[in-house]
Amino acid sequence: MSLWLKMISVTVFAAYRRRYGSNGMKPPPLGYSRPESVAEALQVLADLGPDGKVLAGGQSLIPLLSMRLAGSMHLVDINRLAELSYVRVAENQVRVGALTRHAELLASASAAEAQPLLARALRCVAHPAIRNRGTTVGSIVHADPAAEMPAVLALLGGTVRVASAGGERQVPASEFFLGPLESAVQYGELATEVAFPALPPDAGTGFAEISRRRGDYAVCGVAALARLGKDGQIASAQAAYLSVGPSPLVIELTQAVTGASDQQAARAAAEQARAQVDPEGDIHATAGYRRHVAGVLTQRALSQALAEARQRQLTGMTTG
Repeated sequence: MSLWLKMISVTVFAAYRRRYGSNGMKPPPLGYSRPESVAEALQVLADLGPDGKVLAGGQSLIPLLSMRLAGSMHLVDINRLAELSYVRVAENQVRVGALTRHAELLASASAAEAQPLLARALRCVAHPAIRNRGTTVGSIVHADPAAEMPAVLALLGGTVRVASAGGERQVPASEFFLGPLESAVQYGELATEVAFPALPPDAGTGFAEISRRRGDYAVCGVAALARLGKDGQIASAQAAYLSVGPSPLVIELTQAVTGASDQQAARAAAEQARAQVDPEGDIHATAGYRRHVAGVLTQRALSQALAEARQRQLTGMTTG
């Protein structure tokens, strides 16, 4: 759940406990299908229309149902579709299937080598038990603005492959996140794969977040990407933010860091972040605190990204 849903859930929980007693923490009546193939799953979803809801890891969906923040629906369980469980590194990208668990992607050495930001962000996703069951594609489709992987996809400019009974389409990250808990996946569709671009040899990434307790949703989080020119100067920089708005926020930092040293660039980027983010306060943090933390984490994440970029550039020059 996102931060604003956590606030709502307190009131909802109390109301349902009064009305339903112990049943207030049980899901509403549900339909259930367990297709044996992708084609069958797509046909079931097409037939169900608005009533169909895909179940993969269920780490976000089941709590929403249990607190009755989501109404009656028909679950389409895709856990028998083994062909959707994979991590493939090819053609300068990391492709992740819809049934790939967070833990599987985190354990992939080839994925971490091709795009180090994946492992950095995945280590911050909840707890091991949740990473062992939750899926990376499912987290992205859930579109929680407080989740790590939507911000990573937005920063890297990845794509989501969406299939339906009528065919497939590729949705770029810039068009995928429509609002809190709202993605571009439509009724009757299934997100089958997410593709993350690999990291160029002259680039680096960083990730930093702060939460009240380890494994909790972040009060604020930042993913950073930096690229160097052949002369060693900073060529470009961007950062993506979680928990500061209704969807992942990407800020272009290139103008602020051009011609600056790494330390100056990190400080300038922090100031720009504080000026551009527009968070809301809640029971976990005030808007002002989130804005301040966004700057601090931008400085940390960009410093990490620049250090990695310089190391990768140096390694490339040495091996070349």
